Amino acid sequence: MVNQLTNITDDPRISIASDEYERINMAKRYYKDDLGRVKYINSYGNHMSRDLISVNVTKMAARRLASIIFNEQCTITVGDDATNNQIAKVLADNDFFNQYEEKLEEGIALGGGAIRPYVEDNRIKLAWVNASQFYPLHSNTNEIDEAAIASQTTVTEGNMNVYYTLLEFHEWNPDGTYKITNELYRSENINTVGIQVPLNTLDEYKNLQPQVTLTGLTKPLFAYFKAPGANNKQLDSPLGLGLVDNSKKIIDAINQTHDSYYWEVKMGQRRVAVPAEMLKPGTTFGNDEVDEQRPPVFDPEENVFVQMYGDEEMKITDLTSPIRNDQYQATMNFFLEEFENAIGLSQGTFTSTPSGVQTATEVVTNNSMTYQTRSSYLTQVSKQIKGLIIAILELMECGGLFDDGKARWSGDPEGVDINIDFADGVFTDKTTQFTQDSQAVTMGVMPKKRFLMRNFSLDEEQADQWLAELNEEQPEQDSNSFEEMNNPNGDDDVGAD
Repeated sequence: MVNQLTNITDDPRISIASDEYERINMAKRYYKDDLGRVKYINSYGNHMSRDLISVNVTKMAARRLASIIFNEQCTITVGDDATNNQIAKVLADNDFFNQYEEKLEEGIALGGGAIRPYVEDNRIKLAWVNASQFYPLHSNTNEIDEAAIASQTTVTEGNMNVYYTLLEFHEWNPDGTYKITNELYRSENINTVGIQVPLNTLDEYKNLQPQVTLTGLTKPLFAYFKAPGANNKQLDSPLGLGLVDNSKKIIDAINQTHDSYYWEVKMGQRRVAVPAEMLKPGTTFGNDEVDEQRPPVFDPEENVFVQMYGDEEMKITDLTSPIRNDQYQATMNFFLEEFENAIGLSQGTFTSTPSGVQTATEVVTNNSMTYQTRSSYLTQVSKQIKGLIIAILELMECGGLFDDGKARWSGDPEGVDINIDFADGVFTDKTTQFTQDSQAVTMGVMPKKRFLMRNFSLDEEQADQWLAELNEEQPEQDSNSFEEMNNPNGDDDVGAD
């Protein structure tokens, strides 16, 4: 039988509802700012269309969150020195710390994403999988340990485009072995997966085995990132939700407001109505234009003059309409504040000016809101990175994947100590931290040296220098204070009778 698929979710091994990927594709369109065209009827009754003048708040918010969650200052340490050096080399070879922030941005926007380590030319490489390419094989669990990964390639054959889709199935056999199945599909329609063809149809897959079975693995060879929060669109789905899924109406309102304001500005440009005779063009004889006795008196490059017919007493009239800047600004800020609340960011993150004067308590509270959101994402990010490290160590143990047949590492991947420092200095509630640390120093539970290093970003040598300088500046204290010297009897009122 010829295996043919219209959609990837038609494969019986995949039990995720196709609605989930319609939702993800919608989020992808918003992330790409591909929102279609606006249809309208002009003043003459003609049906017209134009681009929506939108604001890509999905991209803005995903970028802001990714930058405060993860950056190149993050450090990862794994096990002993030898293991740590091996993992560090793999991550460096794949430019992990720069790539991860970009891919995290996509994951936040679309609700998830995966990293798939693999061996190529005796080196471990990382494949980045976005939410639209990742298909869990089971929908009744939050722990995804079996999945299909789709990769599409476009090839020109003759005078048309042909679309090839590689499906890579990761499954566990009943005996505990790990099975990877590779299937290639060909289609002449971008909207269908097509008919299964041999892997060697494309040169890039000619050395790929249809099926590989690995032994000794304890975790899947992929690491999935799920955006925090429950999936309220599909309750039994293990996939996460993106920024758009519960904010679509707010984002549409923001775009509509911005689009309307753009046209308000365009319609508000200076317009002057003048008699038609003042704009009458010259007469043409052959290829030469000859001015009449009354040539045009306005610059031909101007587009702000409207000619009026039939009124002999017509005078130059200003038709310019005022722009409702304040009303649009207030409306835009209103919807942006709703968007900030919907995605868990502090008020004022995107609004141009905060509403009113905020007290210190309100500022700390707002910062804490973003900090809490960041903490929720960090939990999922930490889980993915640790899963990736384990998957890399599992691959290193499989000597058969390397040309010399030798394993690159041996041990228990799950027993390795993995520590991730996300460099909290990128986003920290500084006011709260400084106050709490000051109290800790006063109580004697935090060394002054640690206080300086933590709150002033000093290294150990700089902190020691600060402390030494402070000790030199401290005046020598006599046994009696200044007050005791002037008031040896301790009376409150020295001059009292």
